[in-house]
Amino acid sequence: MPTAALEHVNISVTDGERTAAFLEKLTGWHRRWEGPSLDNGRSIHLGTDSAYVAIHSSARISGGFVKSVPLNHIGIAVDDLAAAERVVIEAGLTPFNHGQYAPGPASFYVFDWDGIEWEIVSYA
Repeated sequence: MPTAALEHVNISVTDGERTAAFLEKLTGWHRRWEGPSLDNGRSIHLGTDSAYVAIHSSARISGGFVKSVPLNHIGIAVDDLAAAERVVIEAGLTPFNHGQYAPGPASFYVFDWDGIEWEIVSYA
């Protein structure tokens, strides 16, 4: 059986620069690439040397996405959950559904400006 690792996730947002700036501050990830993309849009590849989130925006993306159609959420592991929550609040977003799952991580969820749900988790 082959082994695998998640290499990237591609999302569409109404303001790619805003989403990238938020994720940069939340995660410390770097911009691997950015430039023109589909539909006269712009893409930003933000992540680590081994994995990234492709953030796509264009005039055809108007928002109004519905949760769970088809994506439920994207999980990000951080080393400091309290610091991550401060970044979320400073961005004007509202964390919710805080939890601790023995023996696993502590986490919370947040919807971004486009209705994409993120789970922020810490195993620290």
